[in-house]
Amino acid sequence: MLAEVGDFQIVGMAETGIRAVELTGSLAPDVVLMDLRMPDLDGVEATRRINRTTPAPAVVVLTMFEDDDSVFAAMRAGAQGYLLKGADQEEIVRAIRAAAAGEAIFGPEIATRVIDHFARGAGSTTAAFPFLTDREREVLEMIAAGKGNATIAHELVINLKTVRNHVSNIFTKLQVSDRAGAIVKARKAGLGGD
Repeated sequence: MLAEVGDFQIVGMAETGIRAVELTGSLAPDVVLMDLRMPDLDGVEATRRINRTTPAPAVVVLTMFEDDDSVFAAMRAGAQGYLLKGADQEEIVRAIRAAAAGEAIFGPEIATRVIDHFARGAGSTTAAFPFLTDREREVLEMIAAGKGNATIAHELVINLKTVRNHVSNIFTKLQVSDRAGAIVKARKAGLGGD
C-alpha cells in the first residue's frame, strides 16, 4: 500500500508480526508503527527482529496496552516511542517526525509511567526474560523447578485455566513448543535450579 499522510508516505501495512518484519526488510521504511498484539508474532518480538535489520528503522508502538510490562518490554526490544491508540492524529504525526529524527517519544500517560518507574529506582536490575510479565516469570520459575500446572495454580492461588494461559504465553514468547524447551531456556538463565 502506498498512501500519503501529511508529508509522510505509508509504504506498507502488515496484519501479522512476521509480515511486519518481512515488509520492513523489503521496503526499508524510516519509521514503523507497531501494535503489540498481532497474530504469528507479537509486536515486542517483531520490534526486536526489526531492530536487528540494517539500517534499522525507528519503531513507534501504537497500541491499547498501557501496563508497565508492555511498555518496558517494548522499550527493551528497541521501540523509540510508545503511544496509546486513543492518541489523536496530530500526536501520532509528531511521534513519527520525532522518531524519524532519532528522538524517543512517549504519549503523556506513558511518559509519566516511565518517569515514575525510574524515579522509584525500578529497572536497576536486569531480570531474565524481560519480555515476560512478572507473573509469567514466576510461573516459568515454577515450571523450571518441575512443578505441574495444578501445583502452580495452588501455590499462586489462581485457577488452572489462568495457569494454562500463562504457560501458553510463556511458550509463545520463549518460542518453544513444550515444557521441556521452556525448562531448558529457564535453567540456562538461572531459573528453577538448586
